Amino acid sequence: MSEVTMTVNGREMTGTVEDRTLLVQYLRENLGLTGTHVGCDTSQCGACVVHVDGKAVKACTMLAVQASGSAVTTIEGLANGAELHPVQAAFREHHGLQCGFCTPGMIMTAVDIIGRHGSDLDEHTVREELDGNICRCTGYHNIVKAILAAAGAGEPQRLAAE
Repeated sequence: MSEVTMTVNGREMTGTVEDRTLLVQYLRENLGLTGTHVGCDTSQCGACVVHVDGKAVKACTMLAVQASGSAVTTIEGLANGAELHPVQAAFREHHGLQCGFCTPGMIMTAVDIIGRHGSDLDEHTVREELDGNICRCTGYHNIVKAILAAAGAGEPQRLAAE
């Protein structure tokens, strides 16, 4: 057993976990933050994406003890009070969600993509960057549209060689 302390969504949290506890398990089971979903447990689907020290991380591939001392942001901590984060608002406005299972991971990944690229995004880059996130409902067109809108890049231009 190990003690972990991390800042989660702006609040310092301390707990005791087994050394093999995954970050996604700690967030869901110990802290009750169930917005971070468990999909595949093998880092293939992206449903568990959170930010650790400002970078997108698949929480099923990181141990809770590895995140100790870090700042972790989950989908629950993305919004500012009652106001949606601009990426969340863009997903709602552009119908970037269907069943909703992949949505938290997609949004957390999108925030990271926009943070790294700003408005200098195009459809090809967004699709390439989303490669590790799976939408089983195949809502990618609207997800890409929402990310480009949130980045200020406007409507996606269709790729000529798709």
